[in-house]
Amino acid sequence: QVQLVESGGGLVQAGDSLKLSCTASGRTFSGGAMAWFRQRPGTEREFVAAIFRHTRTYYEDSVKGRFFMSTDNTKKTLILEMNSLKSDDTAVYYCAWDQRLILSSLRVPADYDHWGQGTQVTVSS
Repeated sequence: QVQLVESGGGLVQAGDSLKLSCTASGRTFSGGAMAWFRQRPGTEREFVAAIFRHTRTYYEDSVKGRFFMSTDNTKKTLILEMNSLKSDDTAVYYCAWDQRLILSSLRVPADYDHWGQGTQVTVSS
């Protein structure tokens, strides 16, 4: 059973930067899609960014140019660098991974098999 563990959340001010990490226990992120989602109180979990088959990275429109997703050299850690944070970015952030995900499912939370426990990001204005 794959376990994903996020870290790096916290309380920051608008305009600040924050880096989230997600580590997979005992294995590398091989194939499929690795993603970040977020969930604001009272709303559905929404897509933030994803790397598809280690070839291309996709971003939700509101974070383009501010958030950058990558993996480390070992491919065991996902990183989400968040810059120019806004109060609207306040949410619980989750990493997700599915080894067999197809491109059309990239933004669909229900299609991912593995999830982290979430890390809170709070941006004060």
